[in-house]
Amino acid sequence: MSGAGSGQVVDVDVDFAGGIRDGHQFKAVIPGGSSVPVLDESKLDVGMDFESLQQAGSLLGSAGVIVMDETTCMVSAALNLLHFYWHESCGKCTPCREGTGWFVKTLHRIEEGHGRLEDLDLLLDVVDNIRGKTFCPFGDAAVTPVDSMIKLFRDDFEQHIVKRRCVAAA
Repeated sequence: MSGAGSGQVVDVDVDFAGGIRDGHQFKAVIPGGSSVPVLDESKLDVGMDFESLQQAGSLLGSAGVIVMDETTCMVSAALNLLHFYWHESCGKCTPCREGTGWFVKTLHRIEEGHGRLEDLDLLLDVVDNIRGKTFCPFGDAAVTPVDSMIKLFRDDFEQHIVKRRCVAAA
């Protein structure tokens, strides 16, 4: 990802974060905090500004950048993020209160090696049952990580289910 300041282009990876750990390959980035869509390697050269990220299918959000390499288990990453949303849900509206719990329960089942391929469609169905149906934007924020991770890295989720274990670092 690259950023611009004072009219000059800055290589954010090298100048500010040090780049990917030696010997590892870039896998994904969440460019604006946990509530924005994940980007894969095909969007690595996108600028770190509102317009560029929006055109790439994500958002700048809080600009809390999360970079993942090939050792990152996308199931575990989604579970970690959704556990936060489940814990932080105020519980006022049913879609968010119940839906975030379904996310955690289903992702945990996949992570523990008991997932089923139909769980992926269940997760995307839960996304559709939360998005745009909550009292506040928290529900929409909660669905974004799991939605974008399954859409971009569905094969990772499927392999995790089929092999009944994480295959990210295998």
